[in-house]
Amino acid sequence: MEQTYMKERPVLGLVIKMSLPMVVSMLVNSLYNIIDSFFVAKISEDAMTTLSLVYPIQNLINSVAVGFGIGINAAAAFFLGEEKQKAANSAVSTGILLSAVHGILLTVLCTAALPSFLGFFTDSPTVTDLGIRYANIAIMFSIIINIGVAYEKIYQSVGRMTVSMAGMMLGCVANIILDPLMIFGIGPFPELGIEGAAIATGIGQTLTLIFYIAVYFLRPIPVKTEIKYLKAPKGIYPRLYSVGIPASLNMLLPSVLISALNSILAAFAQSYVLVLGIYYKLQTFIYLTANGVVQGMRPLLGYNYGAGEHDRVRGIFSVSLVISASIMAAGTAICLTFPNTLIGLFTENPSTIDIGASALRIISIGFIISSVSVVISGALEGLGRGIQSLVISLLRYIAVTIPLAFALSRILGAAGVWHAIWITEFITAAIAAAMFKHILKRS
Repeated sequence: MEQTYMKERPVLGLVIKMSLPMVVSMLVNSLYNIIDSFFVAKISEDAMTTLSLVYPIQNLINSVAVGFGIGINAAAAFFLGEEKQKAANSAVSTGILLSAVHGILLTVLCTAALPSFLGFFTDSPTVTDLGIRYANIAIMFSIIINIGVAYEKIYQSVGRMTVSMAGMMLGCVANIILDPLMIFGIGPFPELGIEGAAIATGIGQTLTLIFYIAVYFLRPIPVKTEIKYLKAPKGIYPRLYSVGIPASLNMLLPSVLISALNSILAAFAQSYVLVLGIYYKLQTFIYLTANGVVQGMRPLLGYNYGAGEHDRVRGIFSVSLVISASIMAAGTAICLTFPNTLIGLFTENPSTIDIGASALRIISIGFIISSVSVVISGALEGLGRGIQSLVISLLRYIAVTIPLAFALSRILGAAGVWHAIWITEFITAAIAAAMFKHILKRS
């Protein structure tokens, strides 16, 4: 129950201890994303295109869940660092309730908007039909997703990273096992096609939530989620949402970017839209792994900032940046060495493989430098600077990338979009570094 180890243990070992479980769980989660897409691609190329088009809606749901979960995480860690137990309990209890409300609202809004959203990006009746069948099921699990992620971030805020890892891995492994069984009708399971993929994902998310709730009652943690703490003291709601809203927008921005890039690429050929979707499936294996380091770093920064240990805040950030950059370097090497093999996991069309391999080589130029923006954005969330974190993401996903992609596509064709992505990473990293240096100096 004692949390003081967060400000006492050596920084390097502490960051590794907190990050390693998250890195492992993110690797498994990334593997799930790739395997899920692999099996859906076996249905048809239209089915894979469907996943690309539906991704922004799924990302909206996950963005709200994870973003607000980060708000809960930052508030709980900060209050524990200040040794304000009641405020920490209020933050997590109120956070769970609000997460459930968010899930209900998302279910209603996303279901209503789905047909119009799909119609904006495709004229294919087959793709539209597949998208509605898949997304309607996936959206039904919005409440479970939001509550499950809230518990995940609560466990992370108190340093129980292995519990968070186990819960995430349970859901991902269940999904990986169920995917082929429910898509193709293996054994006692009926052949459900693309609906089977959505149901398998929902079952995995449900198992994760059940696991978190069971562990909460079997192994007490330093914060309590109880009804009596729902009467939140002054300042709890602003603290939750001041980080939660920008963090949600941070995660939502990739969906806006993908939708915008899909619009640009669709003018050239549908195959470019498919390649963009494949790329974003592949890049999760790299970026989610680096995000595991950020998840381990975030509660450490919040706790030490709350405890007034500013030198440790700088040390934790520096170590996390080096580890993340190393992960991105490994990802760059893989993408440059095996681009055709990676794209070939999702399509057998030689033309699409050639386009995708070329795109992967170009985009991966920006992987290593992107670790600067990724880690700084996560660090700012841990320090309660949600707005500044959002500014970095707005530059990275909207303000620089989209205008640059539009302009370069007029000069280089579809390849201009791929070049815009890596150029943006260099521009954003420079701005993020200057911003973070200024904020640390003021603090």
